[in-house]
Amino acid sequence: MSDASISNNTTDLPVSRPIERAPTHPGDLFREILGEHVGLSVSEAARRMNVSRQSLHAVLRGESAVTAEMALRFGRLVGGSPELYVQMQAKRDLWEAERKLQAALDAIAPCRR
Repeated sequence: MSDASISNNTTDLPVSRPIERAPTHPGDLFREILGEHVGLSVSEAARRMNVSRQSLHAVLRGESAVTAEMALRFGRLVGGSPELYVQMQAKRDLWEAERKLQAALDAIAPCRR
């Protein structure tokens, strides 16, 4: 069976259960883009973005959040979408906050209309 016939017969299936792993940190994507697609060192990327090498390293390691400013700078550097990086960070932040606050959230009685 050819690859074309396989891809033509597949459909997207909705996810019926929540994914238990943390959403990908945008720094993982930054690291992949820098290393595999544009071939820049962290030092050179930081210099071009006018940020410290330490700040960029912290994002690449997932130790620091991607701010709107960092997303704009990185998007400009590599031609990517700053909105994607900010959305990835927001999903990650919400996932982490939900786990941290789960007991407190469970104790909140929702309003019913």
